[in-house]
Amino acid sequence: MGNLNFEMTNIETDKLAESGNDVNPIKTIIKASPYMQSYERLLLENKAWAAEKVADDPDFFNRLANLQRPDFLWIGCSDSRVPANEITGTQPGEIFVHRNVANLVVNTDVNLLSVVDYAVNHLNVKHIIVCGHYGCGGVQAAMTKRDYKPVLNMWLRNIKDVIRLHEDELNAIENMEQRVDRLVELNVIEQVKNLARKSSIQRAWRASGYPHLHGWVYGLKDGLINTVFEMPAGSPVDPIYELDDL
Repeated sequence: MGNLNFEMTNIETDKLAESGNDVNPIKTIIKASPYMQSYERLLLENKAWAAEKVADDPDFFNRLANLQRPDFLWIGCSDSRVPANEITGTQPGEIFVHRNVANLVVNTDVNLLSVVDYAVNHLNVKHIIVCGHYGCGGVQAAMTKRDYKPVLNMWLRNIKDVIRLHEDELNAIENMEQRVDRLVELNVIEQVKNLARKSSIQRAWRASGYPHLHGWVYGLKDGLINTVFEMPAGSPVDPIYELDDL
């Protein structure tokens, strides 16, 4: 750790974690180390978290290492204030997660498509949730005429397409905060529809009757999730996107 006043080896932190004290000693060290770099704090926080998990449930990591059968795929925003597990009260292993800026489902995004394919065809998830959040910075950026340079411009274009589709409704909302929040909702709805247009989803619907698709929006101001759109498995999609020979 360079010239820091505090250094610990893995063995030393492991001994502290096993000390049996009610107060986690690693947490105490973190609080008492003002010269520690931010990334170093993350590593020690990880040790503290792992020690607490083992103290509460000695078999936690053995069980987790041998099981991943989530019922849910979560497609959420990369915003650090919207952690899927925390806001839903779920444990590691219960939600399969993909995140990107403004929770988009883009037909050319191989990263997203591979996640959806794996979730549907190998994990056999029963539900896919697209979750946005009010006050989304990506959505707000898309509402401006600012040049964010090539990569972000290309990504935000997908939200601008949502604006174009719902321009009359959005322009009728005079309050700008309310307009942004409505666009957040409309964006989630369009991304759920994009999911339903994918061959992997339609094929799974016919084969198993799953997954159901859900559009949610999380409120940063109250911590509550608002349901804005639902597409049960087998829901109709625009005829041009229906595939007959799956």
